[in-house]
Amino acid sequence: MTTTAHPNIANSVGLAEFLATAGTLTLAQRKLIVDQALILLEQNYAHLPLKVAMHAVNPVQRLRVLRARLERQTDATAEAEWQFHRELSSTFHSVRDLHTNYLLPAPFAGKIAFLPFQLERCFAQDGTEQYLVARTVAGFNGLAAGAEVTHWNGTPIARAVALNGANFCGSNSAANHARGLESLTLRPLVIQLPPDEDWVVVSHRTEAGATEEIRVDWQVTENLPPMTDVDSLSSAAAAQGVDLDSDEKARAKKLLHAPKVVQAEAAGGAVAMASQDVPTTMPGVFRARPVVTPSGTFGHLRIFTFSVDDPEAFLAEFVRLANLLPQNGLVVDVRDNGGGHIFASEFLLQTMTPKPIAPEPVQFLSTPLNLRICRRHAEDPTGQIDLGPWFPSLDSSTETGQAFSCSHTITPVEGANAVGQTYHGPVVLITDARCYSATDIFAAGWADHELGPILGVDDNTGAGGANVWTHGLLSILLKIPAPADAESPYKALPNKANMRVSIRRTLRVGKLAGTPVEDLGVRPTHQHKVTRADLLQGNVDLLARAGELLKALPVRRLGVAVAGTTVSLDTVNLDRVDVYVDGRPMTSLDVTDGAHTATLTATGREVRVEGFADGQLVAARKVAS
Repeated sequence: MTTTAHPNIANSVGLAEFLATAGTLTLAQRKLIVDQALILLEQNYAHLPLKVAMHAVNPVQRLRVLRARLERQTDATAEAEWQFHRELSSTFHSVRDLHTNYLLPAPFAGKIAFLPFQLERCFAQDGTEQYLVARTVAGFNGLAAGAEVTHWNGTPIARAVALNGANFCGSNSAANHARGLESLTLRPLVIQLPPDEDWVVVSHRTEAGATEEIRVDWQVTENLPPMTDVDSLSSAAAAQGVDLDSDEKARAKKLLHAPKVVQAEAAGGAVAMASQDVPTTMPGVFRARPVVTPSGTFGHLRIFTFSVDDPEAFLAEFVRLANLLPQNGLVVDVRDNGGGHIFASEFLLQTMTPKPIAPEPVQFLSTPLNLRICRRHAEDPTGQIDLGPWFPSLDSSTETGQAFSCSHTITPVEGANAVGQTYHGPVVLITDARCYSATDIFAAGWADHELGPILGVDDNTGAGGANVWTHGLLSILLKIPAPADAESPYKALPNKANMRVSIRRTLRVGKLAGTPVEDLGVRPTHQHKVTRADLLQGNVDLLARAGELLKALPVRRLGVAVAGTTVSLDTVNLDRVDVYVDGRPMTSLDVTDGAHTATLTATGREVRVEGFADGQLVAARKVAS
């Protein structure tokens, strides 16, 4: 495949030139935006009580103060528009919730500001922290991959990262650091304010040890479009669990650093991005390949995003790819994954465990406005969003004083268990602080269902535990079905401005049942400090550590084939199998490694075989008969 730079990069403009086109909001439009922000935070925001307590903030009062200040201004005396955006963005950032955002209007919406290189942190053998250029945009020759950045505009790089991270407020210190580092070189302008400086001065050491400085200009261009229209009424929009910042950056990174992937997605069909990769029809979603480590050869399946419109197709492609990889161990890698469709994330869990999956339940904050929305959609009149399970508890909350609705799952329990286990080797999950939202839900489900070790390159995931809806979707929910709610508080926002809010908070299951994911996240069972070799040689040390964890776990196999009343089995590391037909027990066999045959006394639509070792359920497989 011949790779060329994307036209968006070639047509980028300097930051100053871009900012000259901004600044068209009237005073009345600013007041409207603040009024709508107050409605979302006071009446829809699921985490408001938690955030006020945990971070000692009062975003509602800040908005009231801003609104009062606007009342004392006129169009002639109004402050500069960038100051308005800064104050409103700062108010939303204060709650440290990457689901709850003020989305800037045109010309910022859909644009990214970028420097033509990406930085990553690693650690030397003595534990010293280093910041290296990990990759550069094609055609940029000012910095080479592997250069160590020491100062940023004269500020020591570690301090510059920390100060930048404080502006973007992750839910924990690891998330703050990750956001601060990413945003030094890449900013989605729909959610992050433009840089204050038109250029940066980067001090760095080359791989040869020379010390140099370079001035690099900020550029602005159009980002790749999102995969899901989150402002329309659809099951995908209603089931969103995505960090917009990470989602925008993931598409920007494809645009800037992976043009082959952009071309492959546009062309369609199954493609392999490297010679050792398994071809996939979703190259922007998955990368599957065997990896050779000192502990053996294992499968490595990277999941870049859960932002898909069809979670069943997503699940089917994961199953297909995993089946084509080595069956003695699988590394599931969700680093940098900002989430997406909650169904897609929770559907995957079943494929790696014999036990039933309990999706995470969610709750609304008990408010009159949330009650109005749930009452209107309690019987799923559109066929897109069934809010009936939450309605009775919200309806009674005035009398009971409950702060939250009852908890129910977004992901259908049947869908979360429809396929069952398909991979029987040991599995390990790799996470980092950029994992957020649906990916946090996936990691929490992995831990709660005890699928296997979690290997973290940071000491926590991003800690985003919510289903997120946009102002546009909330507005639609009070318009349809007809007739529209004549007293809807939601008003159209000017100049393509928008907002998002954590509408339903997620809760853990299993041993931590009822614990919120928000602000707590998922801690790994094992940690790995990223090395220089990881950054420059394809995560070689990280995957070696994952291989060590896999090698220490038992490898099992449970092959099942059904022909009439005969069930053919192929087992490894199992001592008993039980056979069920349409949920009814049929027979039980003691087994050793190798081939076995079971005879059924009845047939049906589905055969389920459960495998045991030392009395514990350790493998299962479903087969249509």
